[in-house]
Parts: sequence; C-alpha cells; structure tokens
Amino acid sequence: MATGSKSVSASAVVVPLALGQFIASYAATNMNVAISTIADDIGTSVISIQTAITLFTLTMAALMIPGSKLTDFLGRKVCFIAGLVIYGSGALLSSFAQGIGLLIVGYSLLEGIGSALLIPPIYILVTVVFEDVSARARNFGIVSGAAGLGAAAGPLLGGLITSYLGWRASFLLQVAVIVLIIVLALRIVDPPIAERPPHFDVWGAVLSAAGLFFVVFGVLQSSTYGWLKSREDFTIGGTAVIPKGGMSPVWIYVAIGVVLLAIFFLHLRRVEHAGRAPLFSLKIFRSKASNLGLVTQVLQWLVMQGAFFVTSVFLQQIRGFNAIETGLVLVPATIGILASSALAGRMSRRHSLRRLIRAGFSSTTLGLVLMLVLVREDSSVWTFTPGLLLMGIGVGVMLTASVNLVQSSSPEEAQGDISGVSRSVSNLGSSLGTALVGSVLAGAAVPGNGPFGIALIMLVCLGLIGVVTALLIPKPARR
Repeated sequence: MATGSKSVSASAVVVPLALGQFIASYAATNMNVAISTIADDIGTSVISIQTAITLFTLTMAALMIPGSKLTDFLGRKVCFIAGLVIYGSGALLSSFAQGIGLLIVGYSLLEGIGSALLIPPIYILVTVVFEDVSARARNFGIVSGAAGLGAAAGPLLGGLITSYLGWRASFLLQVAVIVLIIVLALRIVDPPIAERPPHFDVWGAVLSAAGLFFVVFGVLQSSTYGWLKSREDFTIGGTAVIPKGGMSPVWIYVAIGVVLLAIFFLHLRRVEHAGRAPLFSLKIFRSKASNLGLVTQVLQWLVMQGAFFVTSVFLQQIRGFNAIETGLVLVPATIGILASSALAGRMSRRHSLRRLIRAGFSSTTLGLVLMLVLVREDSSVWTFTPGLLLMGIGVGVMLTASVNLVQSSSPEEAQGDISGVSRSVSNLGSSLGTALVGSVLAGAAVPGNGPFGIALIMLVCLGLIGVVTALLIPKPARR
C-alpha cells in the first residue's frame, strides 16, 4: 500500500469496495428472475420491467463519467459514501413501489445515480492506495471478481428471496447491506488529491450524459417500434409524427445521441486546447491497448447481461419456471465466475492480460453456442449446464483482465478519467445487452423457441467480435 500499511488496513479498504461493487452488479441481474412476479404484482408488463432494468444501467452509463470526475472535487471516500446513501434510499423506495412509476424512480434512477457515484471511487482507490503492481492486480481481481459474482449470484439470490420472502425483500436486503458497507467504509483512509481541478466541466457532463442516454434509449425503443419500419404510430403530444409503417423512430433517437456525443468530443478538444480542465482528457485514448480494452469491456458486459436476460425470460415465459427455479438453473454460471475469479490473480502472473481476455471471450462464445445447440423448449434442465458453466468461466477470466489492462495503461494522474470512462462503457454494454435482446424478443412475430434462438445467435456474433478485438490487443512494451 502507498502508506506501507499492514494487511489489516488493506482489508479495511478492499472489503467495503468489493461489497459496494457486488451490490451494484447484483442490482443489475437479480431483477431478471423476478420479472414476471414483479409485473404481475404491480400490474404492469414484462416489457415495462425490462425498461426499468435498462434504465437502471443506462442511468449508470450516462452519469458514470461525471460521477468519476466529482471524485477530484469531493474526494473518493466522500463520493463512495454519498453514492451508497443515494443507492440505499432508492432501494428502500423501490421496496414500497405499487406501480412501475415508483419502481423506476427508486430502482432505475436513484439506484442508478448512486451506482454512478460509488463505482468510480472503487477502482480509483484500489489504484492510488496500492502502489505495488502485484498487490494492485490482486485487489483489482477481488473487486472485479465481486462485480462478476454479483452479476452471476443475482439470479440465484434474487430467486431464493423472491420465492420465499417476496421481491420487495430483495430491495430491503440491499438496504441492509448498504448500511453495513457505509459502516465499513468509514475506516477507509483516502489519500490526498495532489491537485484539484479549478472547475467542473458542466457542459461536458451534460453532453456526455445526454448523448449516451439517447443512443441507448433509442435501442430500447426498438422493442416497441422495431428496427426498420415502425410497428405503430410514433406520437408526440397526441400527434402522429411517424405513422405506422414509416421509418422506425429508433434511428432518430440514435442519431440525436451520436450528434450529441460528437459535439461532446469537440467540446473536450476545445476546452483542453484552451488550457482548461475538461470532463476528461482525450490523452487517455492514446494507448491502443487501453482503447481495445474498453471495446472488450463493452462487448463482455453486453454479452453477459444479454445472456442472463434471454435465459431468464426463456425459463419463465417458455418453460414456466418460477424465480427460484430460474435462479437454480443459472447456478453453473455463478460457479464458473466464482472459480475463474478466484484464480484471476494466479492466472495473471502466468499469462498476459491479452491472452486471458482472448481465452475469456472464446470460452463465453463457446458456452453460448452449446446453449444454442443443446437447449430446446422441452429439453432437460441439464442441457443448460455446459453452456452456462463455460460462459461463467469465460466471464470471470476476462472481467478482471480487461479492467486491469485499461487501468494499468494510464498514469496515476489520469486514473479518475480512465476509471469513469471504463465504468461508463461497461454499463453502456449492460444497457445495450438488455435492450438488444429485449428488442429481439419483443419484436418476434412468432412466439416460442425461435426468438430466443435468434437472440442467442446475435450474442454469439458479438462474442466472436470480442475474440477478434482481443486478438488485436498489442503485446505490452518491454521494461
């Protein structure tokens, strides 16, 4: 550690950070097994719950970069605890939801905002507290493993709690864990920030958040309007702007988002050239390895969240499984992530990070192929096991490796910037995974096994793109 502290102090830092990452990842997947239960209980549709799940990860993705930058002004520990408080408030509010509106406010917005504040400090603190490279890699492995474990354990824990205590109890459990994390986080010693920026780039924050929001929101609308021709009238203020059969409004939203993001990057360049502090420096994109690592992060979270979502919906809507049965079927993925995350530190000492990312994508893609080949509407539940296990192993291997690759490719003074961008693209991948898979399932003309197969084929293709991207990562420079 930077202060030469003993292992007890190291645990005091890492344990609350890992728990914070676990609970944020858990929140993104535990809802999947309770989709039908929640929809029936509050009188809404599966699509509405999917929208709430997507808006949660979308809120995180849109606000992650501004949230990361705030650590330079308020301090990492302050942002971490503030994020926990907001997150806990959202979970408490969600537990009392009687309709989709309050659920979106509590879960999608407040938990999303809280996550955007608490997640960036996790990775920044690990970087600045642990100066030793091996200690830093080991603790990155713990935190990244907690992220994968939270995502994988979400369906099982969520299923158990929903089946025996009700879905509201799952939110109350999150509140209890948040309180514990806050108590533990009070012991964290935040190293002083060498130089605080003179001002916060408000316009940069607004442009980045708005751009990401419109891109993902547009993809989300594909479940309603379709990708090419609009399935129904697109209305604004009661007026049909695009009639049924016209061009899908999805592309209008996406185009607005792309334009806003282009303006955002032009804004960053202008501010930086003027000698002022932008939301983040464009210098962080000078590393080819880091850039490709960011791409792999988008793809791995997209594939993982998409696979969990399509499997959960298939089990509940086609097989008629309840929440706990759905969670139990997903146990092999949890075991795979646990096993590979536990070995992350040892594997990183024996193999390069790029090799681990390649192996992770290959294993994940093969797992999806096995599910596509073996699983049928009336097949045994054991047909899910090989594919989910391989997918879990692959996810656990590459999550830690890609985070370590991206963070280690940037100097310490740029850790706040790269951490925010890294967490933002990861959550963007999560949002797109749920939205893309949801749009395929919602837009299916024929119900049954077919749409789920199409969704899996799409995820396999994205996994193969991940393999190719990982192959392009250059060898690290010799020291």
